[in-house]
Amino acid sequence: MAKFGKWIVGGLGWAFLGPIGGVLGYFVGSAFDSVDIKATGRTGTTQGDFLMSLLVLVAAVMKADGKVLKSELDYVKAYLVKSFGTEKTAEALALLKDILNQDIPVEQVCTQISQQLDYSSRLQLLHFLFGIAQADGSIDDSELKMIERIYYHMGVKSADYNSIKSMFIQENGWAYKILEVEKTASDDEIKKAYKKMAVKYHPDKVSYLGEDVQKAAKEKFQKVSEAYEKIKKERAFV
Repeated sequence: MAKFGKWIVGGLGWAFLGPIGGVLGYFVGSAFDSVDIKATGRTGTTQGDFLMSLLVLVAAVMKADGKVLKSELDYVKAYLVKSFGTEKTAEALALLKDILNQDIPVEQVCTQISQQLDYSSRLQLLHFLFGIAQADGSIDDSELKMIERIYYHMGVKSADYNSIKSMFIQENGWAYKILEVEKTASDDEIKKAYKKMAVKYHPDKVSYLGEDVQKAAKEKFQKVSEAYEKIKKERAFV
């Protein structure tokens, strides 16, 4: 795990002072035996912060329904490879397997994440967690309840939660929920909402996490466009 330790140490000192550090357990010590961690003098969300938060939350969602499926692990692997590369993914998956064997204090972990990660990163985490839950073709009630706990304690707004949820669970009025407007909204209000959401979910919002994560974030952006096109077609406006 030494390579992994050197990779994440740059900005992850905060994780070892709170519940995320506790979850990491043994690997915290083994990965950082020869590294001097300094948590002070650092600002902004780093790729290390994002990945470690992601791994802990992924484990919580995967454990929620009492079983860890191969389809979920395959989805996690594919996402990590796309976002972080093959070498980092192998190291991250090894750490994930250990986290899956531990009890995760979800509320405390999410509170820590809300204090340390910026809002755009938290939205991206939430989007990925829905993808994990749906990897086997459906989202189990226990998984949905776990994601609800996570979003609330991460400090994500309910409208943003419902927007991302509707990208995966397309219930009645899902397109309006993605744009965070009511069905009674005027055409002009719909257009304004689309522009606002396009800015909120634009991949550039997470560019600091690396080019590959930025590419993965395009899925949210595309869903906003799909929702807008659906409403435009229904209402027949341009």
